[in-house]
Amino acid sequence: MSCCGGKRAAAWPAPVPHAAYDAGEVTIPAPRPAAVPFEYTGRTALTMRGAITGRSYRFAAPGETVAVDPRDAPGAAGVPNLRRVRASV
Repeated sequence: MSCCGGKRAAAWPAPVPHAAYDAGEVTIPAPRPAAVPFEYTGRTALTMRGAITGRSYRFAAPGETVAVDPRDAPGAAGVPNLRRVRASV
């Protein structure tokens, strides 16, 4: 027997079965934007750390292209010897 005589359980609403939920109430997160390609134009190698994600991006050789998280792209655009690769049409 509980110490409160079941009053506490009665104060809580009864659980609602999943079938009772309206599908229109479900929030689906927006898809993440695609990665942004950057090309290294320097002479040796470069490792850059994303200011937002903290992820390391390694450009091992000149001309190498690496996909950068779109949240880190504005910071990567300011790094010398990195240029954003535009998609060809």
